[in-house]
Amino acid sequence: MIVSSVQRKNSWRQKIPSILVASAIIVIATCSIGQMRTQIANAAGVGYWHTSGNQILDSNNQPVRIAGINWFGFETANYVAHGLWTRNYQDMLNQIKSLGYNTIRLPYSNQLFDAGSTPNGIDFTKNPDLQGLTGIQIMDKIIGYASQIGLRIILDRHRPDSGAQSALWYTSAYPESRWISDWQMLATRYKGNPMVVGADLHNEPHGPACWGCGDTTLDWRLAAQRAGNAILAINPNWLIFVEGVDCFNGDCYWWGGNLEGAATFPVQLNVPNRLVYSAHDYPSSVSQQSWFNDPNYPNNLPNVWQTHWGYLYKNNVAPVWVGEFGTKLQSTSDQQWLSALVSYLGKGATGVNWTFWSWNPNSGDTGGILNDDWTTVNQAKQNYLNPIEFPLDQSSGGTPTSTPTTVPMTPTPTTPTPTPITPTPTTTPVTPTPTATTTPPPAACKVSYVVSSQWSSGFSGSITITNTGTTALNGWSLVFTFPGSQQITQGWSGVFTQSGNKVTVTNANYNGSVAAGASVNPGFNGSWSGSNPSPTAFTLNGSACSTS
Repeated sequence: MIVSSVQRKNSWRQKIPSILVASAIIVIATCSIGQMRTQIANAAGVGYWHTSGNQILDSNNQPVRIAGINWFGFETANYVAHGLWTRNYQDMLNQIKSLGYNTIRLPYSNQLFDAGSTPNGIDFTKNPDLQGLTGIQIMDKIIGYASQIGLRIILDRHRPDSGAQSALWYTSAYPESRWISDWQMLATRYKGNPMVVGADLHNEPHGPACWGCGDTTLDWRLAAQRAGNAILAINPNWLIFVEGVDCFNGDCYWWGGNLEGAATFPVQLNVPNRLVYSAHDYPSSVSQQSWFNDPNYPNNLPNVWQTHWGYLYKNNVAPVWVGEFGTKLQSTSDQQWLSALVSYLGKGATGVNWTFWSWNPNSGDTGGILNDDWTTVNQAKQNYLNPIEFPLDQSSGGTPTSTPTTVPMTPTPTTPTPTPITPTPTTTPVTPTPTATTTPPPAACKVSYVVSSQWSSGFSGSITITNTGTTALNGWSLVFTFPGSQQITQGWSGVFTQSGNKVTVTNANYNGSVAAGASVNPGFNGSWSGSNPSPTAFTLNGSACSTS
């Protein structure tokens, strides 16, 4: 997710004109599904996309603009997009579409494709067609339905494994050969679907990664060329998205956000007109940087962006895509930053491309477009983005054909703002209430506790609970004690309660049954001060667990 060269956190409307909706209904009645998909896809930029100068063009050479959202989860130990513990995935995608986004950046980890990486944190009563599927098969489902309703997909290799991201594009467990072969697999798998736009090769490279140093084990620009050309050899229609690093010639910026080196060391691909440079940018609430203390702030920000990535767009070198930017909007500084950035990105089909971080509310230091109920929309954030969203139909010339509005699916917000269209505010836990009302039976268990990301005052944790017994668990309750001052602020895939340093995590209503040898993966966001040591002792249903 997000990052700075100083501190790091990593936890993830297009209103269809009424005439298009009507025509889509007619298509459903009279045409094949393939024809329907083609017609709807045309509204978001026809066919495969390519580049020319600083623009992305569709197959008719008309300018198109990525105006999207990040929906994370496949890169985590849930091995599936988050929120499916409380929502149907098609409802999620329909809502994304209704808000005006035309593209989803979909993060994943290479571990997703390993045997044993079982998707979890899904309410199968709400997602019955996902029952029994592997992670990549669920990815197929999400991509398939997104394609059907006209949403584009950019695949983002966010991490090698589900525990944490890496500075380099490889680790000992997931070498460069695996990184490239997985990309080739995906390029083959989605070849022929123009709604899958391309590959964001690696999320947020940073030191010791370099740009232009010439060391093949560290030079991210050379690695991006190797992977990009391997992908294009299989699927020459994909766009290749290349993020920056953090530091270049002593000037440091956000992880993945510094593209200064591309001026003298450009990425060179074997297929022309396929390269898009990508940057990430965040406000002071994520990490305090020198430019936020400039007496000319926020008027200094355009020059900061111009130096690190904007020059590529301004000088017509290549298209630029701000793949991540996000905030909770809780400070004046953050509000000024977002207002300035939206203005810098520009309006219309020829502006800078973007995907907001994130759709998910469970991003620790940014929150999401969705509120904690995973249903209602944070209208304050959405209002910043509305001016740079627009339907990508050719008839409109890149201008809005209708006024975007927010239509909550089930308005039960956890906070009183924003007010949904039909307000029935009630306090609803982020994860469902467990079905177990009695003390679950004793268990044989193993627990793995991982701090998946940490930043100045917060962190994200992932817990893997494995049933090492010979019989299934029917209801579970995990207890552990923080050795420091940590406090749980938000949890998922389980119901979290905390009294002092003692934390209890009880199953949600969809994951209480754990077969022998199977695992569940509750996770949480928390705060810390002083130090953030990990707990070492865990009990499940009153029985001590081994740790790993």
